[in-house]
Amino acid sequence: MSQSETAKATAAFQHKPEQESGSGTMCSALIVAAPHSGSGKTTVTASLARYHRNQGRKVTVFKVGPDFIDPMILRKASGELVYQLDLWLVGEQGCQALLHRAAMESDLILIEGVMGLFDGTPSSADLAQYFNIPVLGVIDAKAMAQTFAAVTFGLAKFRENLPFSGVIANRVNTERHAELLSSSLPEEFCFYGRIPKDDSITLPERHLGLVQAQELADIDTQLDQAASHIANTGLVDLPEKVEFFAVEANANEYEDQKSFIDRALVGTRVIIVRDNAFSFIYAANIAFLEQAGAEITYCSALNDAHLPEGDILYIPGGYPELYAEQLMSNITFLSDVKDFAASNKPIIAECGGMLYLLEQLTDMSGKKLPMLGLMPGQATMQKKLASIGSQWVDLSPFEQNISSNNDDACENIMRGHSFHYSRAEIALEPICQTTHHPSERAGEFVYQHNNILASYMHWYFPSNPGLTLRIFNKARCF
Repeated sequence: MSQSETAKATAAFQHKPEQESGSGTMCSALIVAAPHSGSGKTTVTASLARYHRNQGRKVTVFKVGPDFIDPMILRKASGELVYQLDLWLVGEQGCQALLHRAAMESDLILIEGVMGLFDGTPSSADLAQYFNIPVLGVIDAKAMAQTFAAVTFGLAKFRENLPFSGVIANRVNTERHAELLSSSLPEEFCFYGRIPKDDSITLPERHLGLVQAQELADIDTQLDQAASHIANTGLVDLPEKVEFFAVEANANEYEDQKSFIDRALVGTRVIIVRDNAFSFIYAANIAFLEQAGAEITYCSALNDAHLPEGDILYIPGGYPELYAEQLMSNITFLSDVKDFAASNKPIIAECGGMLYLLEQLTDMSGKKLPMLGLMPGQATMQKKLASIGSQWVDLSPFEQNISSNNDDACENIMRGHSFHYSRAEIALEPICQTTHHPSERAGEFVYQHNNILASYMHWYFPSNPGLTLRIFNKARCF
């Protein structure tokens, strides 16, 4: 790609114009952020969502950045699908469209931030400023006194003109401690109260973050207990309203694109493996396939005896290492997947889905576990994080292999991310390699084997609708 093409493919968000034309839709909204990961953002966001849902309000929750596990918890809390908001991954207009739709349908929009408030490119603070959404700071204050005020001051004042609503003290067990924290704050900062340390609402963690919501038998009880703590804070009232605007576009151009997507996958049945072993998939990916008219059939590699009939098999990421023995004991399902591959029907596999297709997986205890053997290679789990971060990839080599006449390299760019604790040794020549955003470091390899397209990278399908439709073309073959 030329320098101009690279710039187009990886361009950071542009600042929002100072003045929007027309009138927008008003809705209460809040970004829940913190100084660092582990402060309790997910717990506070889930508590707020469940509290207001229990009051009969429609709550829409978003997650900043590429994350799969937190949205599972937040969906249970709100009862609604949770989409990503990321100015680079989703794009400015994509984020704007999601927020405007939510504002039209909801009483409250909650957005859980990622890492620390100012961490990442773009960051949670970037999103807050771009859409003028107030920030709630969550501070783990269990071992703090006056330093609580210093941290609050830094969150609120580090960036000029950041819309900052106030702070809540997390893991603070006594009113005396809360009073000490509150009294240290300058009057300009709103103190919303405290949330006590409560082991009954502490969400368990593993190497990719929180344990999945569907693995927690008492998750609803935990969420209701968490919501009860909100009742004793200043967050019982809805936050201030924010004006959200629709994306302005040429009406004819919009309708043409919508029509193109709507009819593209009609008559295509997409099989998606979804269970405790394979559940890491963007909600927006499912929504895109449905918008394109695909018939989606879900199945479990753990529990279903057979693979359903379909045209394309999509195996997302997850935890195959935790369920390897159960996966490999499902003999009839394994046989069906092998038959599907032998029929030369397309298979798309991401991260854990790719590991499932390899010959062998070694878990963290050193135990070697057989896998499907549809791709030559093996993977090894490790305690050290192997890769993390947003990425993009030029899939032009894939396009060439399916005889595309598309000469515009930028039309072959897919965005996404990777996050994994395994290292794979795959005896195939990769067709291309991802690039990290914004560092431009080399990232994950992308493999094409028979009719399999696989990578550690998790694809964000709406980042390139045309390319996604070509990937999910049931007639493609190599």
